[in-house]
Amino acid sequence: MSGPDYLLPALISGLAVVSGCTLASAPNPADTDGRALRMALDDEYRAEATYAAVIDAFGEVRPFIRIIDAERRHAARVKAEMDRLGITYDPVNPYLGSISAPPTLLAACEQGVSAEIENIALYDRLLPTIRDDGVRAALSDLQRASRERHLPAFERCVARGGQAGRGPGRRR
Repeated sequence: MSGPDYLLPALISGLAVVSGCTLASAPNPADTDGRALRMALDDEYRAEATYAAVIDAFGEVRPFIRIIDAERRHAARVKAEMDRLGITYDPVNPYLGSISAPPTLLAACEQGVSAEIENIALYDRLLPTIRDDGVRAALSDLQRASRERHLPAFERCVARGGQAGRGPGRRR
């Protein structure tokens, strides 16, 4: 701003204080939703990289081979929302190749259980802050997938003692 225009925000603020009211700056919905989407994308990227490390270490084993595909679809859904809202992001997963697999498949499945529980909790924290209906729908769908599909798949893996699943499995 130049000239007297730069004084306008200070003048408005001063008038509000003089008149006995305060101006609370409400959070910008785009900032709030953008922050939530960035956190969701980061979580999806970390999950994909973790599951890729497990697949590299133990082969194309279930549930990892199925869930990594889901994590990629989830990241694409988050990116679509970010594109819609004009929010920038790293289009390439920065975690690929930088995360190590746990020492056993059982440990990987246990880590998967923990990661999905944390993911569900993340969405529990984020969803009440979301203002945009499209963002809310996307993140709700991702949370539901973690709760209803991914977590049970990892829990089954733990119950099998870390033995890889057999057969084609359920594709969702």
